[in-house]
Amino acid sequence: MKNIYKIKAGLLIAIMLLANSCKMDTVNLNAPTDADVLTTRAGIIGLSVGLRQYYSTNGIAASYFYPAVTSRELQGVATFTNVLELEAGGTALPTANGSILTLWANMQKQMSMSEDIISNAANISTLTGGTLSGVLANAKLFKAIALGTLATSFEKSNINTDKTGKATFLSRQAVLTEAIRLLNDAIAQLNATPVSADFTTNVAGANFNLKNVLYAFNARYNLMAGNYAAAITNATAVDLTSKNQFAYSSVSVNPLWNTAAILKYYVPRAGFGLPSTLFETGDQRESFYITTTVSGSTTTRTLKGFAADQLGSVPVYLPDEMKLIRAEALLRSNAPTSLVDALVLINEVRTQTSGDIFGVNAGLPAYTGAITKDALLVEVYRQRCAELYLTGQRLEDSRRFERPAPPTDISERNRNFYPYPDQERITNPNTPADPAI
Repeated sequence: MKNIYKIKAGLLIAIMLLANSCKMDTVNLNAPTDADVLTTRAGIIGLSVGLRQYYSTNGIAASYFYPAVTSRELQGVATFTNVLELEAGGTALPTANGSILTLWANMQKQMSMSEDIISNAANISTLTGGTLSGVLANAKLFKAIALGTLATSFEKSNINTDKTGKATFLSRQAVLTEAIRLLNDAIAQLNATPVSADFTTNVAGANFNLKNVLYAFNARYNLMAGNYAAAITNATAVDLTSKNQFAYSSVSVNPLWNTAAILKYYVPRAGFGLPSTLFETGDQRESFYITTTVSGSTTTRTLKGFAADQLGSVPVYLPDEMKLIRAEALLRSNAPTSLVDALVLINEVRTQTSGDIFGVNAGLPAYTGAITKDALLVEVYRQRCAELYLTGQRLEDSRRFERPAPPTDISERNRNFYPYPDQERITNPNTPADPAI
């Protein structure tokens, strides 16, 4: 990293991660104080970069891989207890599971970092204009992502952190509503005061168009919340030629590569983990995401795609998600021309053979099934499972599309929602009862 703010960011995030993971008996006199971080321009800018870095590593590692095992995209193969419990799912997934604690704790940490920026940035006299609006909108984005991740994994969660450890819990619908509010606020902020060149250079970087990212996540969470008109509006506002991605280095490596190639805790299931009735032979996205090797009677599958390289970038979102959001929202809203319009969008995804900015091309023939709402919704689900493989959305999709569910059927997911971690229940009397499964 070539400028001083990004150097500070790397140092700040390392310090924060250390502070979050252990209790030191000695004081590090060289570490920045809260005042250094939260009351100076350099500190807030460094924390803003660190916030994105935290999500792009720790956040993605937890929110992509653990729900992928639960929703059968991946199979947990390591002999560690956490992985075995996650793979078993159901009542065999205990409240003491370390993976569930990590998912919960990482999102709480991300929320806390975001809140620190939101609460303090405007108080710094030298942080103004498009740099201030960008910093605030960026923090609202990552708090919204933390809330959205919690809402897709747990029946209830908090919407703000509480330093006393007594945070209150709201329904997942209320959590999604708060995430959407933050995203709407951030978009309005950027409409009023567009980001500055200073923000782009020192925080966002060349491959992160904040406004496009805000629209994309707003479309995603409005769809989940059942706000179909808003989902369509936001998805339509996304520039599909804008390539937004998280970048990595030898110090901060690609978490998909690290978990898949180095730790080797999980392996991909055949056909994206879909039942044979849904997986379509010839889908080129399977060979994009997964390498399949056959040796005698042994078939070995390994992740590739965005997990192939230590320094490889990971998309913030995939452009074709916006087309599938629009198709689903049209169908669910029963718009007069929804069948025709949704079919056009579905076929744009299905028949793409080249040109996708991330190289994710299905290469399939046009859809030939029944032109009914129910049939096209199944097709949207099929396309989402392939296009958005290992992006942390399958568990939510499985519930929303009312796919086979436990305890009756665990073929497509082995839990509906996760239990709350023991550590939260021990310290917070407001922790709700765990879901049955």
